Amino acid sequence: MQTLAAPVSNETVVRHSRFVAHAGPIPGPDAATVFLESVADPAATHNCWAWTCDGACRFSDDGEPGGTAGRPILSAIEGKGLDRVMVVVTRYFGGIKLGAGGLVRAYGGAAARCIDQGRIITIHATETAVIECGFEWTGAVHSVLERCAARKLEESFTSDGIRLRIEVRADRLSDLEHGLRDSTRGSARLQVS
Repeated sequence: MQTLAAPVSNETVVRHSRFVAHAGPIPGPDAATVFLESVADPAATHNCWAWTCDGACRFSDDGEPGGTAGRPILSAIEGKGLDRVMVVVTRYFGGIKLGAGGLVRAYGGAAARCIDQGRIITIHATETAVIECGFEWTGAVHSVLERCAARKLEESFTSDGIRLRIEVRADRLSDLEHGLRDSTRGSARLQVS
């Protein structure tokens, strides 16, 4: 999945109307409201927006004719192949009506240009898991974690050995399982949470 690394903004003028676009990453749908509140201008004519997050999406025309603002913004996000992103385009009316086609082009274009200014990063799905093994396998387990680029979240010790809570990319989980089995002769126990 690809998303924006950080918030970005861009301003466009179309027939005397100013379109100020703000785009940013959102970790979940609840963050969309926070992002909207942080960039929307109550004094502006319209604050139109769209977001997409883990298969869900929402958009608003905020008083513009139906389908002329929120949908084109969402199309710009989807056209760039992004997820967990919100774009808010604020319009300051310049006195000239743009018509439905002009609004679609203005909102969609402002959103696309704003996204283009941002740095796009790839986010990989992760899994958390617990590994338990005897003390004698500590070095081997840490070696496998390093090879699989797993991140240690917590480490504790019991009377029988060590217990690790880790995070690993979902596409590396199988490598982790095989590595643990091979390097500890099947002694390490892995439980995906």
